[in-house]
Amino acid sequence: MTRVVVAGAGGGVGASVVFNLLVSPLACEVVMVDAHQNMLHSHLWDLEQVLEQVPPAPGASVRAGALDDIETADVLVVCAAAPLTVNTSRMVYLQDNAAILAPLLDRVADGWPGTVVLVTNPVDPLCTWAQRRTGLARERLLGYTLNDSLRLRTGIGRVLHVAPGRVRAWMVGEHGDLAVPLWDRVAVDGEPAVLDEAARSAALEFVGGWYVRHVALDSRRSSTWTSGLGISRMVRACVDGDAEEPWPASIMLAGEYGMDGVSLSVPVRLGAGGARRIENWELTAAQLEALHPAAEFVRQAADGL
Repeated sequence: MTRVVVAGAGGGVGASVVFNLLVSPLACEVVMVDAHQNMLHSHLWDLEQVLEQVPPAPGASVRAGALDDIETADVLVVCAAAPLTVNTSRMVYLQDNAAILAPLLDRVADGWPGTVVLVTNPVDPLCTWAQRRTGLARERLLGYTLNDSLRLRTGIGRVLHVAPGRVRAWMVGEHGDLAVPLWDRVAVDGEPAVLDEAARSAALEFVGGWYVRHVALDSRRSSTWTSGLGISRMVRACVDGDAEEPWPASIMLAGEYGMDGVSLSVPVRLGAGGARRIENWELTAAQLEALHPAAEFVRQAADGL
C-alpha cells in the first residue's frame, strides 16, 4: 500500500488533500504530520469517520505521524506554511516558509526513493531551492501549479459564456504575476477557440486579480477545495502511472524552453515516481520571451535563501 505523508495536514489545504485521497480509488496509508497537534487531531478524528462511509475496497487508512514517517514515504506532500495574511504577493512568505520546509526536506536526502509534491508558496523559488538543498532527481520534486490553468479556464469560460469544465487552457512559467498564458492552445469542447484581445484581457484580469481578491477577504484560508482535489489527483498520477493528459507542474529545467537551473511550471507527463518527461511544446517567440523574466525572478528569489 502506498504511504503518503502530508506535512501541514492540520491546515485547510493539507486536510483537504487527506480527505480527497481517502475517498479516491488509490489504496493508500495517509500519514498526517503537523506541528499544530490540536489542529491535526481535530481533522484526524473527523476524517476517521469518513472512512466509515466510503467503500472498503481498495482500502485506505489515516493516522497521525511525525517527521520520521517522511523517511519511509512513497510520496511527501508539503503544505506546511506560515499563516495567511492580507497581502498582494505570495513572495511575502518566502523566508518564513523556507524555514518551515528546511527540517522536512532534511528527511528526504541521501537516497530517499520517494516523490515530493511541494504546495507551499511561493512554489517556484521554493522548488528551486529545495532541489538544490536535497539533490533529489528533478523528476521526483514537483511543485503544484495546476490552479493557474484552472483559473484561466474559468476566466475564459466567463468571457465566452461557457462552463469552465468545457475549456482547456494552460499557464506556464511562474506561479504568480509572471505566468504566461498559451492562447494558441485554448480549446472549447475539444475544438480550438480564438480569443480577441479584449477577451484575453478580460480573462487575464480575472486570473491576475484572483489571489489579491481572495486574500482581501481575510478568511485566513487558501484555495482549500480546489487545491485539495488537484493535489490528490497529482499524487494518484505519480503513483498509478501516466496521467491521461499533460499536467502543469513546477520542475527544475535543464535546457527545456531555453531555461536552466530554475524551477518553472511547464507541461509534464506524470507517472510512477513523478515526472516521466517534460513535454516539449512549440511555443511562440513571444511566449518564450515572456518566460525569461519569470525565470530570472525565480532564480533571484531562490538565490536569496
